[in-house]
Amino acid sequence: MMPWLMVALGLVILLLAGDALVKGAVNLSLRLGIPALIVSLTVVAFGTSAPELLISVNAVLNDKAGLALGNVVGSNTANVLLVLGIPAILSVLHTSGCQCGKSYLQMLGASVLFIALALRGSFDWIAGLILLAALGLMLGDALRDALSHRRDAAIKALSEVDFIDDVEGADPDMPWWQIVTFLVLGLVGLPLGADILVDNASILALRYGISEAAIGLTLVALGTSLPELATTVMAALRKQADVALGNVIGSNMFNLLAIIGITALIGDVPVTSEFLNFDLWVMLAASLVLIPFVFLGRDIGKLWGILLTSAYVGYVAIVLT
Repeated sequence: MMPWLMVALGLVILLLAGDALVKGAVNLSLRLGIPALIVSLTVVAFGTSAPELLISVNAVLNDKAGLALGNVVGSNTANVLLVLGIPAILSVLHTSGCQCGKSYLQMLGASVLFIALALRGSFDWIAGLILLAALGLMLGDALRDALSHRRDAAIKALSEVDFIDDVEGADPDMPWWQIVTFLVLGLVGLPLGADILVDNASILALRYGISEAAIGLTLVALGTSLPELATTVMAALRKQADVALGNVIGSNMFNLLAIIGITALIGDVPVTSEFLNFDLWVMLAASLVLIPFVFLGRDIGKLWGILLTSAYVGYVAIVLT
């Protein structure tokens, strides 16, 4: 039982440290005068993906690259099938109100680029630079759209405080000592949690004869998707899930472009035949399932929730057999 408990401990440390880092980084940025809009597009996005990033980097440094790739691919599959599926069983997700067609097409483009680079056999520094360049283009486009929207709606006349309210964890009055505490906890906790999780996930893989890639695709991926799942469940129960689809799309793009992009600069990430023949195509198929909800104005109801969740359970069963 000890490896299981240590994996759980590692996940808890990662989640708490990631949350602390986001709070500290957001409020440090605001105290330094960086606009909240920029903070939400950069600091928050990077901070919430910090657990996945640290797991992937740690895995590569410890010659467990299969865990790194499995974490990203598995998280993207879980984000669509599970993070949207379970909340939809509890309450209808009104995703028809999400104007995210452009972002969705960007996510599909990122998925195709990711698979194309994977067909080379590994993600090396060249692939990493290509992925990060695509991330830069995506963030730049999002920033231009946001600024254009502010101009068109004459939002510029509003105070910056109005935008701060939209950034999770933002408190313009947070004292410096608290900001520093959050940053230290995040910067210390993330590598500690990643190290504990990767080491014990590898022990479980050896004990049960399961590949490290399979552990990454299931246990680690599910664990790092828990914050998104918890947030979406609460939003569904409060009838405020219209932005859930947009959050999943953004998270998936960031996983593909940033996590593996940065990790590939640290060390090569080999792509095994299992990924090339099955897992990458399941990830792409899960992304294509979103077409009716993005372009046809359909909400994700209970039946769709059951189908999505069942599909994820079936996928995990196949991976672990």
